[in-house]
Amino acid sequence: MTEPKRAPPPRLPGSIWVLGLVSLFMDVSSEMVHSLLPMFMVGTLGVSVVVVGLIEGLAEATALIVKVFSGVISDYFGKRKALAVIGYGLGALTKPLFALAPGAGMVFTARMLDRVGKGIRGAPRDALVADITPPAQRGAAFGLRQSLDTVGAFTRPLLAVGLMLLWANDFRAVFAVAVIPAVIAVALLVLGVREPVATTQHVRVNPITRANLQRLGAAYGWVVGVGAMFTLARFSEAFLVLRAEQTGIAVALVPLVMVAMNAVYAASAYPFGRLSDRMSHTRLLAAGLLVLIAADAVLAWSSHWTGLLAGVALWGVHMGMTQGLLAAMVAAVAPADLRGTAFGFFNLVSGLAMLLASGVAGALWQWWGPAWTFGAGAVFCALALGVLALRPTAATG
Repeated sequence: MTEPKRAPPPRLPGSIWVLGLVSLFMDVSSEMVHSLLPMFMVGTLGVSVVVVGLIEGLAEATALIVKVFSGVISDYFGKRKALAVIGYGLGALTKPLFALAPGAGMVFTARMLDRVGKGIRGAPRDALVADITPPAQRGAAFGLRQSLDTVGAFTRPLLAVGLMLLWANDFRAVFAVAVIPAVIAVALLVLGVREPVATTQHVRVNPITRANLQRLGAAYGWVVGVGAMFTLARFSEAFLVLRAEQTGIAVALVPLVMVAMNAVYAASAYPFGRLSDRMSHTRLLAAGLLVLIAADAVLAWSSHWTGLLAGVALWGVHMGMTQGLLAAMVAAVAPADLRGTAFGFFNLVSGLAMLLASGVAGALWQWWGPAWTFGAGAVFCALALGVLALRPTAATG
């Protein structure tokens, strides 16, 4: 007797694929500029390293703050796509400014506008993914978007390096080319994504009243706390690059470490996203933490390039297991009319945690060495495992 054939899993909505491609093209465009911008400011424009640090710090802080307000606004008007178009469009409009910049003033203006655009689009885009996707497929949807976004993350340095070699280190020419994928991203969003039609008339209500914030509930607060703990445990990937340099890898090849990490991340995000739709979220998060502990251990004590690559690969697997899953968990616990606000505050808290974690990691590295930095990451992983054990029932999945 033959077993009946299983029905194939339902396909993800086409708009999810388009949103993933939008992220991919904009990421390629942005990082073609950002990966070269510090060298352009210092070497071509004569800007001091201190000013470069101030510009970057202000730009990232601005993006974090704007994310909250854009999420709130998207909930107030009940529209996500329009804000996402404005955010991506603003990012595209800044690219020619980098190519034409005569000095630090225009670079600062362009960088700030670019990060404002990033802040505007982040929370509404994630809320739009949740709005479009059936609940049983949200893990796969966020995993796919993360995967396509990360494809841009490991192709961007290769493309930037190739163009710099081809055009004899002409920064402005590379910046000009970056306009093309940015325009493609905006066109895809405008033409290829449809916002769901509301079944009832939307009533404009302030999403950040005390009553509405209380509606987010303990389950949402737990997810935000777990996201912050994960970020504290992970800190900035810049420390992977520094570790690679210490192991004796040629300086010219060090950027390939990030290519390897992002390649593993991109390859694993979608499969783990689909898996998260079929298993306990907390178990998958716990498994991701165990993988990160293994990565920290290898990176702390290995002094050979083979150990470095193993640690970097494990780091990428951890990212693939957890980043899309955390977004799906926010979508699962937040009321539909407050998803933009929920993603905005989640991104803000995670971003602040990243700033704190990177500062602590840098101090530990400076005073006691890299083993202490990665060891502290492992300790935060253990603390995050404890937080998972204390999860409220409403936040399980």
